[in-house]
Amino acid sequence: MVNSKAVFAVIGGSQAYDLLLNGSIKGKRLGEINTPYGLSQPVYLVQDADTEMLFLSRHGEKGYSITAPFVNYRANVYALKELGARQIVSWSGPGAINEKYKIGGYVLPDDIIDETHGRESTFYKNLGIGFIRQFPVFCPTLRECILHTLQSLSVNAIDKGAYVCTQGPRLETPAEIRKYKSYGGDLVGMTLAPEVFLAKELEMCYASLCYVTNYAEGVVSRPFKAGELFEGLADDSDRKVVKNAVSLFPQIIKKIAENIKQQKTICQCQSLMERYKRRGDIGPDWHSWVAVP
Repeated sequence: MVNSKAVFAVIGGSQAYDLLLNGSIKGKRLGEINTPYGLSQPVYLVQDADTEMLFLSRHGEKGYSITAPFVNYRANVYALKELGARQIVSWSGPGAINEKYKIGGYVLPDDIIDETHGRESTFYKNLGIGFIRQFPVFCPTLRECILHTLQSLSVNAIDKGAYVCTQGPRLETPAEIRKYKSYGGDLVGMTLAPEVFLAKELEMCYASLCYVTNYAEGVVSRPFKAGELFEGLADDSDRKVVKNAVSLFPQIIKKIAENIKQQKTICQCQSLMERYKRRGDIGPDWHSWVAVP
């Protein structure tokens, strides 16, 4: 196992592979990490004079090679923990249920509705532990750092929103979107669950910065267009502003990596398994907590 001093990690979402391929994000390729749950996606160690971070592209490093339902979330999170990460910032490109959100705009979700099924969603399968409170869902320390960073870069963002995580890979029906809206959902995507829950099980800080890629089905009227992105659910102007939003991620994550060193800790993420430790159910070594397949 490669030793790393990086405590900050980034999980890149849609189009992260483009940033790797064009050199906007570059570093030492540590490769796929072997874990008890299989191989992770390749991990990169990104370093310069000011920062050091781990970077993993959720959907592959050379293209969109794996869709959300089939991502090995356990292997990815385990690998980053194994390499020393204690904090994870992810990005995701959901659709907007809330019509007040703008295409290409940034959103920091503060809650989640998990509509997935059949995904391996815990490290504690068949064990008697893992009853972790989900308030707040996303780490307040990281959220504060992201907001501060965006403000310093003069980048606007909405600082709250409920992210509905669907199974995929198909898109949602208009009726499903109406249902999610009635639940209070603002965004609909496919990747943050079980990722956030797995990170919390290993006492890692986790927060997500989303960029809106399109309006969800039925929110606005869009004709079907064969061969285009989402069959016309996103048009040319949408793609341009989304491309611009993604292009800023290398600058944003580098600045977050710098700022997190000075960020005041206001979360309890590092003590989420404390009651199990006090009861003697688990010891100090996190490797011994998890169920090995």
